[in-house]
Amino acid sequence: MDLLKLLNEIEDILEESSTIPLSGKSLVDRHELLEIIKEIRIKLPDEIKQAEWIREERQRILAEAQKESETIINEAKLHIEEMIENDEITKKAKERSDEIISKAQNNAKDIRLGAKEYADELLKTVQGELASFEKEIGTLIKTLEENRNELSEM
Repeated sequence: MDLLKLLNEIEDILEESSTIPLSGKSLVDRHELLEIIKEIRIKLPDEIKQAEWIREERQRILAEAQKESETIINEAKLHIEEMIENDEITKKAKERSDEIISKAQNNAKDIRLGAKEYADELLKTVQGELASFEKEIGTLIKTLEENRNELSEM
């Protein structure tokens, strides 16, 4: 992931920067850090696009599951109608049709739940990465502001 690479660059710059004796403060190349932050801002929309794609994929999977469940139910209904034509097996046909519909509904439910869980896991992963990224950026910005304040106080 490019964003993590850029954050690692910032971290390396901060770790390798000259320190001010007795203060624990570092001198950094402001221009270099601002360029990296600019690159992060450019790449951030890609992460958001990826999250949007995952959301759309989830919707597509759910729609597909719904369509498949409707097809299974319609096929079961057609099968029931064919069996009604024969009086001797009407009772058995009714029982079997109920069973088929129940299985179809359970299958459809399982497919929808699976698709939802899959999409939710993908979104949760992206959300976790974005939250981690946001926290790291916040820490970096705070450090940069502190360094700038210290430099301005000199």
